Amino acid sequence: MAKETADFGIIVQTAGGPEALEWSELETAAPGAGEVRVVQHAIGVNFIDTYYRKGHYPWPMTPLIPGGEAAGVVDAVGEGAAFKIGDRVAYTLPIGAYRTRRVVPADRLVKLPDAIAFDVAASIMLKGITTQFLLTSCYAVKAGDVVLVHAAAGGVGSLMGQWLKSLGATAIGTVGGADKIAVAKAGGYSHVIDYRAEDFAARVKDITGGKGCDVVYDSVANDTWRGSLKCLRRRGLFVCFGQSSGPIVDFKFTDLVANGSLYATRPTLFDYIKTPEELQARAADLFAKVASGVVKAHIGQRLSLRDAAQAHRDLEARRTTGSTVLLP
Repeated sequence: MAKETADFGIIVQTAGGPEALEWSELETAAPGAGEVRVVQHAIGVNFIDTYYRKGHYPWPMTPLIPGGEAAGVVDAVGEGAAFKIGDRVAYTLPIGAYRTRRVVPADRLVKLPDAIAFDVAASIMLKGITTQFLLTSCYAVKAGDVVLVHAAAGGVGSLMGQWLKSLGATAIGTVGGADKIAVAKAGGYSHVIDYRAEDFAARVKDITGGKGCDVVYDSVANDTWRGSLKCLRRRGLFVCFGQSSGPIVDFKFTDLVANGSLYATRPTLFDYIKTPEELQARAADLFAKVASGVVKAHIGQRLSLRDAAQAHRDLEARRTTGSTVLLP
C-alpha cells in the first residue's frame, strides 16, 4: 500500500505504564484490495488496551497502536470492498484504533445504522458484541436464570445488566465501591453488592436461598475467582472473560470438583466473530437491541484522543463508570 497522507495517533514504543502512550504523527496508507480507509469519529477504551500496553499480550508490530473499537466514515475504498465513500461504519479489532484515520479489512467492518451515534457505536462494538456472545453463545441465558456479573458498573457490566433484565433473568452485580451501587441498579441489576465492603459469595448464597447462580461472568479474575466458584449452583458455569485485577493463579481442576462439579471457560471475543457472517449477525443483534432502547449505552467519560494516558490511569484505578470514549 502506498503512503498517502499524515494523521495522528497514540503509539507505544516500549511496554509500560500509561506514560508509555505517546502522541505521534502517523502515515495513513491508501486502502488496498479488500480494504477500506476510515476517518474515525470516536474510539472506545477497554481493559484489553492496557494489557497490550503493558506487554501482557504479544505485539504484532512495534511501535504498538492500541485500541480495539471505533466508529467513523469511509473516505476511501479499495478494489473489491463492499463499501462506498460516506458510509457510516464501526469495527472491533484487537489493536490499532487509537488514531485519527486507519485502513481496515472490509470484512471486519459493519455498517452503522443512522439511529446509532458514532460515540455510542465506539463504546459498544467490543463491549456490546462481547455481551451478546456471552449471554447467547457462551451460556444461553433464559428467563428465570440467576446470573452473577462482576464489575457491574463498568462498560460490559452496564450492558449485561440491561440485556439480562430483558431476558427475564435475575441479575446480581458486584461493584468496587459504594458510589457505583446506584449506577449498577439503574443498569438493570436486581441486587448489587459492594465486594470491597462485604463477602459477595456469602451474600449471593443469601440472595439465592443457598441455591447459587446458574452462571458467573467474571472479568476481574485474580481478586474474585475463588468467591465466584462458591457462588455457583451444582454444575454451574464459571465464565472468566477478563483479568482487570490480574490473571488467575493457583487454579486447579479439583477446585471445580470441590464446588459442585462445575464447568469453567475462558472465552475471547475474536473466537466468536471469526467469520464475517458471525460478526455481522452478532452486530445486527446488538444494534437492534440498542435501536429499540432495550439496551442503552452508558458513556461515563469522554476525553480527547491526546488524553489516552489519563483514560488508562482512570480505568486501571477503577475511577470510571460505564464506557470511556476518546474523541480524535
